[in-house]
Amino acid sequence: MADPTTYADRYEIVREIARGGMANVYLARDTKLDRPVALKVLSAELSRDPAFVERFRLEAQAAASLNEPTIVSVYDWGQEQETSFIVMEYIEGRTLREVIDHGVVTSDQAAQIGADIAKALTAAHRAGVVHRDIKPGNVIITESGQVKVADFGIARANGTGEGLTRTGAVMGTATYFSPEQAQGLPVDARSDLYSLGVVLYEMVTGVVPFTGDNAVSVAYLHVREPVRAPSQRQPDLPPALEQIILTCLAKDPNERYQTSDELRADLLRFRRGAAIVGGPATAMVAVVGDETAAVAKTSVNPAVVATGAGTGGSNKPRGPVIMVIAFLVALIAVVGFLLVQVFRDNGNSGKTVAVKNVVSLTEAKARRTLEAQGFKVTVRREPNQKPIGTVFDQDPSEGEFRETGTTVTIFVSDGAGTVRVPKVAGQDQLTATARLEKLGFVVTPIPEESETVKVGVVIRTNPKAGDKVDPGTNVEVFVSAGPKPTAVPDVSGLDQVDATQQLVALGFRVAKTTESSTSVDAGRVIRTQPGAGEPAAKDSTVTIVVSSGPKQSAVPNVVGMSQSQAVNSLSSAGFKVNVSQVVTTPANVGKVITQSPDSGTQANEGSTVAITVGIPTPTTSSSSSTTSTT
Repeated sequence: MADPTTYADRYEIVREIARGGMANVYLARDTKLDRPVALKVLSAELSRDPAFVERFRLEAQAAASLNEPTIVSVYDWGQEQETSFIVMEYIEGRTLREVIDHGVVTSDQAAQIGADIAKALTAAHRAGVVHRDIKPGNVIITESGQVKVADFGIARANGTGEGLTRTGAVMGTATYFSPEQAQGLPVDARSDLYSLGVVLYEMVTGVVPFTGDNAVSVAYLHVREPVRAPSQRQPDLPPALEQIILTCLAKDPNERYQTSDELRADLLRFRRGAAIVGGPATAMVAVVGDETAAVAKTSVNPAVVATGAGTGGSNKPRGPVIMVIAFLVALIAVVGFLLVQVFRDNGNSGKTVAVKNVVSLTEAKARRTLEAQGFKVTVRREPNQKPIGTVFDQDPSEGEFRETGTTVTIFVSDGAGTVRVPKVAGQDQLTATARLEKLGFVVTPIPEESETVKVGVVIRTNPKAGDKVDPGTNVEVFVSAGPKPTAVPDVSGLDQVDATQQLVALGFRVAKTTESSTSVDAGRVIRTQPGAGEPAAKDSTVTIVVSSGPKQSAVPNVVGMSQSQAVNSLSSAGFKVNVSQVVTTPANVGKVITQSPDSGTQANEGSTVAITVGIPTPTTSSSSSTTSTT
């Protein structure tokens, strides 16, 4: 049965993000809330296991309860046909795996990222949830630099049994296993801190502490072998940060940081330049000299770790029989818990990694690089302007996620001739242009509207990817300009509720501002910004200008002023003036005696203020009054 394109009649698949042994992850659209989401679909094999699915449901609910900005939110869970799925927050950014693959992270950056991961773990551990698969691929760095920890899908809620674990199998990634996890022993919050220690080690050195041919050999190294001091791989590593990392990597959980809060506090102290307080922990540290390797079990002293001094002669070799027995016991324990996992993955750990860039390398070096990542390599030789034997393209491209054991095709120059147009769809315009120009093409960018491709990302090329063309050929690169603009409707005269609903229905966001008006009733729309009929992008903001009614001002006090002064004062304040005259005493002749409305009263601008001005007694026997309007 084909995979559905819509799950739960709500989540529409847009494109695949990553593929792994347990599940595939897709970018999807939540049609009810009109927002992007990440949709993780379990493999058919796991979805057919009722016990696994029930545990997965319970633990997805546990993950959904974690309310912490550094944790990727879980929105929903469900089943579709023969598969189970969870719906998560979609994060724009790069995985920590991609960041590390582009070069060693600075000590300060590593400490900050580690502190943010520890903050996420604190929230999970307080809720009784152990992640059990902390690794760079499960940490996302947003475009603004915020850290988000993802994939609590194999997390175990403390006290709820075995979690997502099957008989004879251990969930997680062997490279980042804690020793107790590798042996199938009970795990707790301190196991996550060991895995975070491996991540910190890899960030500052560019390599992980232990590597091997398969999951079994790597797990054994975590259990039995000492870790090589990171300062021997990165000599300028600050001793305080090294102590933090080695405390996390203690074989005995009791000798690590006991909570993620303790670890986070030390990482933040390191960033501030303050003395750390955690440890020292007892760790198995391999101190490697120029010609020999010694193993020391010692309190982690930064000076000792960095120089190899102070180990003395206290580490006498054990008897050969004891060593053989210890090795066999540990190996049997590891094999017993990992064998099913290994066979299920055909001898492959099922790790999903970002493909490294091998363009411009020689064929031999490119092959070694990719095989070291766990990929199979296929070579295609084609004419190209690059020197013979040099890689000029690869498929998948740099940064694309693939499961180890799958095949990466490298295209090797066979000398001058036609050139193959590489696949650049999905890359940002700058990256795609640089890649094409590096191959000798002339690039012409062409904007194209798209409902699904992010602005600035390449949709396709002409000639299309895979076509063989002459060097110097013009390649048109179609770059997403976002969705087709929509004309802003005329909502003037509508009340603000109706206007907002009409704009939202067309895909706009709505903001509101107010403005006084003598011609539009209060609460109704005067105009919009952008104006009616102007094109605007979907999801952009349209501001509605809503009438607050006529503008009001305080009536100024003009009593005692001359008529001309009073008229000028009221006119300047925006009022009309009605003047009446009345016979008065000689002292008030020519002055304003009364006004209406009274001074200080709020009145609509443009309304009339009546004033009474005194006049002298007429020469005739009767008094009189006159009225005029200004």
